[in-house]
Amino acid sequence: MAGRDRIAHLLRQLEKAACRCPAHSNTYHQGAGAAACTVRKTDYAFEMASSNIRYGEGVTREIGMDLQNMGARNVCLMTDKNLSVLPPVKAVLESMAQNGVNYKVYDQVRVEPTDTSFKQAIAFAKNDSFDVYVAVGGGSVIDTCKAANLYASHPEAEFLDFVNAPIGKGKPVTGVLKPLIAVPTTAGTGSETTGVAIFDFEELKAKTGIASRALKPTLGMVDPLHTLHMPERVAANSGFDVLCHSLESYTALPYNMRKPCPPNPINRPAYQGSNPISDVWSRHALNVVAKYMKRAVRDPEDLEARSSMHLASVFAGIGFGNAGVHLCHGMSYPIAGNVKTYRAKGYNVDHPVVPHGLSVVLTSPAVFNFTAPMCPERHLEAAEILGADISRVKREDAGPLLADTLRQFLYDLQVEDGLSAVGYTKDDVPDLVKGTIPQERVTKLSPREHTEEDLTHLFEASLKLY
Repeated sequence: MAGRDRIAHLLRQLEKAACRCPAHSNTYHQGAGAAACTVRKTDYAFEMASSNIRYGEGVTREIGMDLQNMGARNVCLMTDKNLSVLPPVKAVLESMAQNGVNYKVYDQVRVEPTDTSFKQAIAFAKNDSFDVYVAVGGGSVIDTCKAANLYASHPEAEFLDFVNAPIGKGKPVTGVLKPLIAVPTTAGTGSETTGVAIFDFEELKAKTGIASRALKPTLGMVDPLHTLHMPERVAANSGFDVLCHSLESYTALPYNMRKPCPPNPINRPAYQGSNPISDVWSRHALNVVAKYMKRAVRDPEDLEARSSMHLASVFAGIGFGNAGVHLCHGMSYPIAGNVKTYRAKGYNVDHPVVPHGLSVVLTSPAVFNFTAPMCPERHLEAAEILGADISRVKREDAGPLLADTLRQFLYDLQVEDGLSAVGYTKDDVPDLVKGTIPQERVTKLSPREHTEEDLTHLFEASLKLY
């Protein structure tokens, strides 16, 4: 009996000390008032979410049948001026016409959208009763369409209600959105898989966004034929986004080290930290980038390479869409937002622009040199995938090795020589740091904590690459 009493006492003590999370406790039946995490400071779970994906050469011609099957009565098709006259949009329009689908076209999407351009698209969506949305384009188009769908479905919401804190209020999305079909025409953002919409917040001269699983498209229709229309530099910059999505999500803070543990599952962010499932997608995407990206950039008619990069974008999207990104993306937002006069080659736009993938990759050597001490094995593995010989490399040399490997990769693809080549000087660094600080949604996922001084050093180290 004494032994039995001792065991009962021990179990009572364990119950008192245990996490009160529903997965670890038998007290979940207490009802909605019971806190999900009353003891733990860090999260204990992760959640995988992704759009349905359909892949195949020429698959776009099925979209009219999909819309008909959905019972769509009034479709909003969003794209940009350049794409509106190119084969991807024509293929969608022909399919809708053949299947008797009623639609209206909004072709005023801005490449690298702003809060102003988002609001213009939102106004268009609110002015009609659309029951399905179709986005044909790169990340700018898909993200704009997500925002239009969100706010048209929440007509009472103010614009900043859903924008990520601390810039916006970061409110959870509780209403139901309309179905959205995304037809990506670039191989980069992975926006066809994620619940994230990014824009330039003009007041701060920095990018921010909206992140909610509710935003993810119903279907991502991945047709590799569309990538054949990308100019060389668009293919390169899109591919750099895939590269950094893969590297950042694979090296992000692990999900069970992220703070805080959410009091309710609705508060668990879309970007949760690296986890065993996202690792698989991110690592595979990096392997595809290493094998096919240079071919895809150099030969626009290399269907195998461009198709593979299109799939890599999807793979990386599933990975980072659940794990998140960190410093390269957090620092890229002010790089894009503070652009002065630089206009990237291959982009037919009427405003200065540092394309998203370029703004992300320019800091990558400095960033991964900085983060490597926290998870050197993953940085070494990434360097090996990208072609480095790690057989005689010490763990403490993981950062310099991955940084040098990335510099060589960028040099081979004729990337501009650092931030100075896109118009920035050392005098601009304080503004770039200032624009990075509010990007907590991503920067807090860095595996290594950082200060403003650290950010300053990273930007300064990125002024020149070679």
